[in-house]
Amino acid sequence: MQDQQIQEISVELYQALRSGKAVPPLTDRYPELSIDDAYAVSLALLEMRKADGEVLIGKKIGVTSEAVQNMLKVGQPDFGFLTDRMIGEGKISLDGMIAPRAEGEIAFLLSADLKGPGVTEADVLAATEAVMPCFEIVDSRIADWKIKIQDTVADNASCGLFAINRDDMKDPTKVDLVGCEMVVYKNGEFLSRGLGSAALGNPLTCVAWLANTLGEYGISLNKGDIILSGSLVPLENVVPGDKMSLEISGIGSLSIEFV
Repeated sequence: MQDQQIQEISVELYQALRSGKAVPPLTDRYPELSIDDAYAVSLALLEMRKADGEVLIGKKIGVTSEAVQNMLKVGQPDFGFLTDRMIGEGKISLDGMIAPRAEGEIAFLLSADLKGPGVTEADVLAATEAVMPCFEIVDSRIADWKIKIQDTVADNASCGLFAINRDDMKDPTKVDLVGCEMVVYKNGEFLSRGLGSAALGNPLTCVAWLANTLGEYGISLNKGDIILSGSLVPLENVVPGDKMSLEISGIGSLSIEFV
């Protein structure tokens, strides 16, 4: 795909992000769009956001759990970027979002850089200062979530917002990241549960995949980055007025309200 087309698509997605108005699926209009092309779009989109004053504070892996892959009919992970305008706590505004869905994750706070290739789970563990509970509120700028892997990759891995609980930061060497159980509640009622193993078998595997995949594009995970390691439970539609909470055994809890 030509550079001009990549730039045109990134501008379209940037305008969709700022206006809260979805665009038709990219893969319907650009059948030649490859995954590498889609990552080029994502990077161009990030540069526009940084030029608009946003600060990069982390990265995320998406589409890691079988439940989410089946729901979105996407068969492999992807990655996206986190900025300072995406983080919230307590009351989360859905203003400007198109079709928000919440998912529970484990967030990593890095104490050292990680750059692929060759990053292992042991490397990730050694480079992690703490893990903590997280909600990611994903959103698609692609109309009606009619996405293929190229659509979500180009659209910054369908990133929307995220919330973490820094008061429940835990030493990752003292947490069973594979066997820990997440329980999610919506409006006071049980919604779903999942184990750490739901994310590619191990959240450490997810972060290693992210470091190695980003390394192919000359990008590293950096000291101080917040890394979202992938959902352990199915996505849940949310609207203003909804309250959600989660508990992760051995790590802690997090509660948010959508307004």
